Amino acid sequence: MDPFTAIQRKYRLLLPTMTERARRLWAGAEAEALGWGGVALVSRATGMAISTVRKGRDEVRSGKPVSGIVRERRGGAGRKPLEKKDPGLVSALEAMVDPLSRGDPESPLRWTAKSTRRLARELTKAGHPVSAQTIGSLLRSSGYSLQGTSKMKEGQGHPDRDAQFEYLNARAKQFMALNVPVVSIDSKKKEQVGEYANPGREWQPKGKAVEVMTYDFPDPKGRKAVPYGIYDVANNVGYINVGTSHDTSTFAAHSLERWWLLMGRFRYPDAKELFVTADCGGSNSSKSFIWKRCLQSIADRQGLTIHVSHFPPGTSKWNKIEHRLFSFITLNWRGRPLVTYETIVSLIGSTTTRNGLQVAAELDVGHYPVGVAAKGRLRGLALALASFHGDWNYSLRPRTPEEIAAAQRVGRGSEKAEAKWKPIIEEQLKSGLNPSQFCRKRGINYGSYIGARRRALGPMRPNKLRAKAPARWALLVAEQQKSGLNSWQFCKARKMSYASFIDARRKLVGLIHPKTQPAD
Repeated sequence: MDPFTAIQRKYRLLLPTMTERARRLWAGAEAEALGWGGVALVSRATGMAISTVRKGRDEVRSGKPVSGIVRERRGGAGRKPLEKKDPGLVSALEAMVDPLSRGDPESPLRWTAKSTRRLARELTKAGHPVSAQTIGSLLRSSGYSLQGTSKMKEGQGHPDRDAQFEYLNARAKQFMALNVPVVSIDSKKKEQVGEYANPGREWQPKGKAVEVMTYDFPDPKGRKAVPYGIYDVANNVGYINVGTSHDTSTFAAHSLERWWLLMGRFRYPDAKELFVTADCGGSNSSKSFIWKRCLQSIADRQGLTIHVSHFPPGTSKWNKIEHRLFSFITLNWRGRPLVTYETIVSLIGSTTTRNGLQVAAELDVGHYPVGVAAKGRLRGLALALASFHGDWNYSLRPRTPEEIAAAQRVGRGSEKAEAKWKPIIEEQLKSGLNPSQFCRKRGINYGSYIGARRRALGPMRPNKLRAKAPARWALLVAEQQKSGLNSWQFCKARKMSYASFIDARRKLVGLIHPKTQPAD
């Protein structure tokens, strides 16, 4: 039994029979027997004040007779507690601490920090003189403690949330029993690369803290690191692909394939299947067509049947990679500015735990553009939806060469359809009719025509000012030629941009004669 528990038990057994003096002397004797730190330990275990335990220890050390020890007070002696002298103190304090449920919503501390000093000041103004130390004691005795916010609200839960967790857990156990790789994937928070402050502290020579930039506002033009992780659940091994571009579905799928090529195929040489658990949103969203097409490409190239199960919406923190890999990476680089990409890769790669976590990391300098459309969507994919929530659980098997060729023909079919619309669009543009009139005259479906036109030419309504710009510049160029002024003089007289005028004139007339250039 540890000393703290032993003292607590002794105190509970002896308390009913001990007087005030006996309690003090017993606590002092226990503290003296424990040695260094005994006073604090006895104080915590018994709830007695440190000054009382220290006084008892000193009295035991001195060996004074009973007559020389501080006299024992009779029952009821001593200063009365403030809550008894001022019966309204506790209720006034609770009204200030929790004004919505116990007091006035217009409390003076409704929108301010409720420190013990501020509470004592406000209570004193209200006619209840009290100190900050007494406020702390009263709050603790009333069941209050200092607490931060608790992240427990996950938003609106899906009706099949628990059922999906049970389904996912059962599949993971089934695959691990068959020695099929089970991985958890996710994208970590993007990090700014440079001399920016990083939360946390680490040991440094006194007064020589690492200096970083004062402000760390997001810089759109600055460098960013996009860590994407794959965590092998069975082997406690992680892989981080540190991107420098965007967190897209293509990047997520590329990271997964890199893990398989560098680590997975060597740990599982006989594997023909892969089970992936992922969040419901982000770059590996269950609704992303590009994500599924990229997984199909991996399945075709590597000969793997990829099974995917997504966590229900609002439950991303239950993903194992969050608390088995990402949390330890954050702890490893706490208090260190992520100055370069090499620093980030090195810090991630050196992350370990007492449970044997190993992490590999590499830098991915590839460009992954955003806004890429999924042509053909899911046509031609060897996609099999599960009987339970096929939108969350699905599989992609490797396609045969015949199936791949058929899928490519589907893509060429869409290209032929676009080619069919091209002469019709040109005819409408030359006809002078608007799309609605042209479709009515030709008997063409207006919606289909508008979709094809937008894909070919962009938005229906071009900028009117941009359309009028060439005509405006043509008038200005003609006016300049008639004025007898060179281009520089004309632009100065009209108070217009010389560079813009020269650019427009070159497009309309050609190169400018050397004599019209401004003199040095």
